[in-house]
Amino acid sequence: MATHNPTLVYLTTTKIGEKGQLTVPKQFREDLGLGNGAPFAILRLGDGLILLPEQQRFEQLCQQVSSSLTAAGLTSGDLLATLPEARNRVYARRYGKKAPAAALRRRSRSYRGK
Repeated sequence: MATHNPTLVYLTTTKIGEKGQLTVPKQFREDLGLGNGAPFAILRLGDGLILLPEQQRFEQLCQQVSSSLTAAGLTSGDLLATLPEARNRVYARRYGKKAPAAALRRRSRSYRGK
């Protein structure tokens, strides 16, 4: 599984294949927990490219959100408590009226099991 080590390390050299594909050596795929079809974000930094596995980017985003909520003194329960009103605002923007209470209850139940 991926470790969160900010140190820049030279790993290896690879070549672009006939179809424009890069090969990530097996050792590094295993170290990062990457399987076939794993999505990557490709970032350009000057004349260089940074390949960042999407899962890692998602985990970093989750950590940033969590840190921001903690710094603001909020819990996940506080955030979840705002969902019904947020849904009402989205529904009103989309349909020009307040969402029926039954529809909101039905949607709320569907999220609890996930």
